[in-house]
Amino acid sequence: MATNLGLELALLGHQVHFISYESPFRLEKKHKNIFFHKVQINEYSLFKYPDYTLPLAVAIEEVQKRYGLDVVHVHYAVPHATAALLAKRIMRQNGIQPPKIITTLHGTDITLLAKDPALFEIIKYSVERSNGVTAVSQNLKNDTIKFLKTEKDIEVIYNFYSPPAPKKTHNAMRRELKIKDSDVLAIHLSNVRPVKRIPDLLKVAAKMKTQKNFKLLILSGGDFKPFKPLVKKLKLGKQLIVKENVKDIENYLNAADLGLYTSETESFGMGILETMSYENPIVSTNVGGVPEVMEEGKSGFLLALGDVSGMANKVKLLVNNENLRKQMGQHAKKIACEKFCSKVVVPQYLEYYKKIIEEK
Repeated sequence: MATNLGLELALLGHQVHFISYESPFRLEKKHKNIFFHKVQINEYSLFKYPDYTLPLAVAIEEVQKRYGLDVVHVHYAVPHATAALLAKRIMRQNGIQPPKIITTLHGTDITLLAKDPALFEIIKYSVERSNGVTAVSQNLKNDTIKFLKTEKDIEVIYNFYSPPAPKKTHNAMRRELKIKDSDVLAIHLSNVRPVKRIPDLLKVAAKMKTQKNFKLLILSGGDFKPFKPLVKKLKLGKQLIVKENVKDIENYLNAADLGLYTSETESFGMGILETMSYENPIVSTNVGGVPEVMEEGKSGFLLALGDVSGMANKVKLLVNNENLRKQMGQHAKKIACEKFCSKVVVPQYLEYYKKIIEEK
């Protein structure tokens, strides 16, 4: 998300500096307005664990000294907002005009890390001391206020996705995956962390065995090996296709017929938005910010967490009703284009930058 925002801002003529331990995964485009600054992490034997926050703070200070940034937009409260706030103190001590710090909350920093007593206070401090704070959904904003017990003003700015044109056609990709024209392909993409409830996903697929034309494709952003024993136990066989660390997700999304998501919580549901963008209806758990992204009964179906049977029934409905599948898919794409595209969301960030910069 941060990478896509930076690229969009650069294309609009703004100078964008990425500061990180390595070049962002999707930062492939070369542009005169994009700069990358690598944070050097030293592993001294004096420290049991290498530290990232301190060298990141120094890197931010050095970039500010050289380029005079207006805004340092950090994603996640820790360690990034914490490092930016430390850098700001160093700048003031060194007589350098500091930038405004805007922190975007994506979810885990609040729903997971903020529940850790060892991190709660520093997360709350980092949020409240930021000049501006945004959240990717109203649900996440509410959770932040609830968990941190903060009165900090939080702006809701949704994630966005600009779907790239597939390099492979719908039919060519399906041939590559050995998917027949008569097959209905459900797709799931995530980092397969525990919160994604992959066992539930596989159990839904197992309940679809009577549907011989049903296939499930999982684009795994993490190691899928831990789930292989369950795949074997459920006897999913050729019904399941798994691809790890795929970069060209658009080719696979374009080849799919529907999306299937079983998460325990989602602050937004980026995978759901990406799936919708390629005219795919969604069957998902009704959690977190997901209802803000898709509409029940219009762009898909929302079910209770853990309702494997209910999800399987909705998938069967879509598998056996091509007209409904296409109708919901078209609505899903329409919502993705109208509400969550770069042309709508990027100007919201620019307006927010301007507002924060002008505040004393």
